[in-house]
Amino acid sequence: MDTLGIIVLIVIIILLFLFIRCFRIVPQAHVFVIERLGSFHAQWETGLHILVPFIDRIAGKVSLKEKVVDFKPQPVITKDNVTMQIDTVVFYQVTDAKQYIYGVERPLAAIENLSATTLRNIIGEMELDATLTSRDVINTKITSILDQATDRWGIKVNRVELKNILPPREIQDAMEKQMKAERERREKILQAEGDKKSQILVAEGEKESQILRAQAKKEAQILEAEAQKQAMVLRADAVREQKILEATGEARAIEMVQEALAESIVKLNNANPNERVIQLKSLESFAKAADGKATKIIIPSEIQGLAGLATGLKAIVENDKAPAAPAATSAPAANSNYSSNTGYQDYSIN
Repeated sequence: MDTLGIIVLIVIIILLFLFIRCFRIVPQAHVFVIERLGSFHAQWETGLHILVPFIDRIAGKVSLKEKVVDFKPQPVITKDNVTMQIDTVVFYQVTDAKQYIYGVERPLAAIENLSATTLRNIIGEMELDATLTSRDVINTKITSILDQATDRWGIKVNRVELKNILPPREIQDAMEKQMKAERERREKILQAEGDKKSQILVAEGEKESQILRAQAKKEAQILEAEAQKQAMVLRADAVREQKILEATGEARAIEMVQEALAESIVKLNNANPNERVIQLKSLESFAKAADGKATKIIIPSEIQGLAGLATGLKAIVENDKAPAAPAATSAPAANSNYSSNTGYQDYSIN
């Protein structure tokens, strides 16, 4: 092959390469910024595009995905003159590829410096304790300021987080001592509250115990009183029943005396006796009445002269020639209550 053929082949290969290079494919979530003859021409989005050789140029390939940038710690001074090291994490996303390419030189460096200055301004207005406890407030302020400042660069700051807050070592030691003292104080408070509750519970237990003992004593006294009441009722019932029995015995004795007298009268009437025989029969009737079944008997007051009665009995025996009547026993010496109205005397026989 001669030299001309080699040159033609090279030219064909170059043209073929240029032709292939004219076709460009933009991937998903990316934008190509195209310049034509040195000035902005268009933004290519996802798809197939044709680039004019030697006229068009890709000025930049921009990703529309959200990016995370972790900036190194920045020294900041609080309102109470405490120097701390704070590093931030920025979440941002490109919304305008043209502004991102032509708006600012080195966008990441610009965001880093802007976040550092904004952080110093915010922390400079706060004291150490507020800085340590107000991360959400600081994050919100930095996000708002950065988003507003980077809007003209085609960048949207979605979120800014304080990753670490590192105070000086002596401040950390003081904070640890303060935390330890606070925990000891809380421990003492909790222990005191526990002792207080324990004493309250003990006092309440003693109170309930005394109340229960008093109630038990009260119930015991009530039961004892009821027992005494029942005993008194039973004794009263026994006395009443005894009196009823005594009254019944007296009534029965009277009936027996009356029956004996009636029987004696009938027999005497049949025998037509004299007065002494009547008295003797009366004594026999009283002997039957006083057979031990009755507790009390009533004896007529006329039958008191035992000596005269014995003489009369002897005369009657001699006259009637009958067997000797049994000697009358001496009248029981008991407490007697004489009644002038009835003519009877009450003897109690035990």
